[in-house]
Amino acid sequence: MISIHREGKKWVTVGLLTYAALAALLFAAHSAFLWPVVVVAGVAFLLIVNFFRNPPRPIPVVDDHLVYAPADGKIVVIETVTEDEYFHKTCKMVSIFMNPLNVHVNRCPFSGTVSYSQYHSGLYLAAWHPKSSLENERNTVVIRRKDGVEVLLRQVAGALARRICSYAVGGKSFQQGDDFGFIKFGSRVDIYLPPQAEVRIQMDQLVKGNVDVIAYLP
Repeated sequence: MISIHREGKKWVTVGLLTYAALAALLFAAHSAFLWPVVVVAGVAFLLIVNFFRNPPRPIPVVDDHLVYAPADGKIVVIETVTEDEYFHKTCKMVSIFMNPLNVHVNRCPFSGTVSYSQYHSGLYLAAWHPKSSLENERNTVVIRRKDGVEVLLRQVAGALARRICSYAVGGKSFQQGDDFGFIKFGSRVDIYLPPQAEVRIQMDQLVKGNVDVIAYLP
């Protein structure tokens, strides 16, 4: 049975009721003109279910030195940058682009406590656009490991997304792999790591949240 994320339960329920109503109308009216409508509604419903799916992803090796991918998608950025919202210093940045067919659950890369959380309204540039991390609707979350090491996660809305969901509030604790948010309909997640982090992925690599290791933090 497919598990649906809590952000999608209303969408899936409405989609199912709409499809059932159209199918019942087709059965009652015996109209050939309703067949295309029912088929389109069925495809739309399956796409909604696919988008909001939440497959179980147990951490293969629990180790807070390992930074697991916080989302499914494609690695589109690996570079050294200056992070100006929280760290105000040089960091290693990794960006994961999520297309509409990817699982859109955002997961905590290691265990820790939320030391910073801030939502920003903004534009809706395509998520792969270089300026999207600074100009799009976005939410910034910083997770502090028990030894004080911090990693910044930035949920960035894409051209179609209009809502970022985050459950990370200041002082809240997460275990490695916990669900900390969701972005609807196309987006990206940026990860800002300390300079000493050993990046373990490559450009254009496809990764899965809670499965692939992004970096090693000593």
